[in-house]
Amino acid sequence: MKLVKAIIRPERLHDVLHALYEANIHGLTVSDARGHGGEPERQEVYRGVKGKRELKAKVVIDIGVSNEFVEPTVNAIMEAARTGEVGDGKIFIQPLESVYRIRTGERDQAAVTPVDRSSDG
Repeated sequence: MKLVKAIIRPERLHDVLHALYEANIHGLTVSDARGHGGEPERQEVYRGVKGKRELKAKVVIDIGVSNEFVEPTVNAIMEAARTGEVGDGKIFIQPLESVYRIRTGERDQAAVTPVDRSSDG
């Protein structure tokens, strides 16, 4: 199991969510963030103090996936988030030690795979 963490441009979120849905990736968390990566620096002066690092609005998407979903998840994000410009973002892959689905008590692999809604009655 892996945790896929993507940091993307806010304006690409809709396209990324659509691509993930099309790839059968459903369970995720989206958070607003601010940060700085490789974007060109813009120097500003505020009260006589020069500042360079302007924090840009970003969106962080966290997705817990089973190993076989890692590549489809990464590919969906890469294709939908890419503009070709500096600042498109990053994707980080981290191992997950354990995952629990609170509603059912399912653990690990069962907790990160899509829920079969037809059996929910």
